Amino acid sequence: MKSIIISSNCSGGGKSTFTLALMKALINRKYDVQGYKVGPDYIDTAFHTHVCGKSSRNLDLFMMGDKGVKSSFAKGKGNIGIIEGAMGLYDGLGYDSKYSTYHLSKFLSIPIILVITPRAQSNTLCAELMGLLNYENADIKGVVLNNISKDYYKLLKRMIENNTPLKVFGYMPKDERIILESRHLGLIQSSEIDDLDEKVDLSSKILEDHIQIEEIINCLEVKPESHEQYIPSKNKSLKIGYAFDKAFSFYYKDNLELFEDIGELIPFSPLKSKKLPENIDFLYIGGGYPEVFEEELSKNKDLLSDIKNKLEKGLPAYAECGGLMYLTKGSERNNLVGFFNGMYKLTDKLVNFGYAKLQVSKENNIFPKGLEINCQEFHKSFVELKESTIFSLSKNYYEEKKWHCGYLKKNVIACYAHIYFYGNMEFFNSLIELAKSYKSEEINNG
Repeated sequence: MKSIIISSNCSGGGKSTFTLALMKALINRKYDVQGYKVGPDYIDTAFHTHVCGKSSRNLDLFMMGDKGVKSSFAKGKGNIGIIEGAMGLYDGLGYDSKYSTYHLSKFLSIPIILVITPRAQSNTLCAELMGLLNYENADIKGVVLNNISKDYYKLLKRMIENNTPLKVFGYMPKDERIILESRHLGLIQSSEIDDLDEKVDLSSKILEDHIQIEEIINCLEVKPESHEQYIPSKNKSLKIGYAFDKAFSFYYKDNLELFEDIGELIPFSPLKSKKLPENIDFLYIGGGYPEVFEEELSKNKDLLSDIKNKLEKGLPAYAECGGLMYLTKGSERNNLVGFFNGMYKLTDKLVNFGYAKLQVSKENNIFPKGLEINCQEFHKSFVELKESTIFSLSKNYYEEKKWHCGYLKKNVIACYAHIYFYGNMEFFNSLIELAKSYKSEEINNG
């Protein structure tokens, strides 16, 4: 697969809009495009999936490990891979570029195109580009200038190509019609934008008019496929229900595929379904925006009651972030499942953000005490529960920070941390053993 990475000097530099426009333009030229996202972001991958018509995949060296990244990349299907970077090119875990977009570029030997939004700069932009190029000898093939006028573009193109070794592929002019809206956790979800196809079509036409697409195609480099893949025990007897709709859509494709490897994965909608899928052995509730859809969720009383009753009777479950919020009593505005004794509250700033190390801190019947798991958190809420925590979390980059989260009640594990099962297979295997044990007890009890 020929591949390229789209990066920038910072968040908000225009990566997402350009990536979607390029994907669509290539598809219009009859290429089979596979989307990828550097890091743990769920929302960008959903946009890629919508445009490309196939699941986009995360490539996260911290959460997945080397083997997991190679495996996820190899699962991609198509003849062109477009990889959207995260934050700025060298922004990673802490004080260095480890786990950054640059790190992934080096690890997979895939070149980079920079999308830069100039702000009242001329020659200084050339100095900045040379810094990005030389800081750690990044394999940057060229630059796209974003959100600027035609005259400004002509000036900058001449300066950049005279003063740096970089090719300028063109520019994306200012056009408010193609802006993607944001909310407190990032972009509005693709499923919530009614005119998304129109926006993408328009942005691809703008790209066709102002970007040298053939020059970009010529920069794509073939990456030999790696066939390193996880092969779990394929016990297809398990049934796994998972919440999936506009309120809950934050899932890593690889996580879902691992569940599919050991059983039947059955979606249901917390917004519309009246009960859980029949005879499931495990319940998976990922992240999302339960706070945005809380009123609708609270009105689906039949499902809320069914979930609570089944969890009280021992149905195993794993819930992340929004899933944890959903299993509480709700907020001061509306009632939700009420399995955990307490409520969640929204904040006006991030409570926890970024990568962390999670450790099982208490003896329990599911996970070995001391088990360490790489994870990430990103939420503007907190829970006040009359339940004991089971996990301790820590960050030792920038400054040391420790906190406690995660709850184990009956057979239900819930936490704010998002976990990629690749790279944390002992955690995943513990969940599967719990599901198998529950199924066996159900069979024995008739």
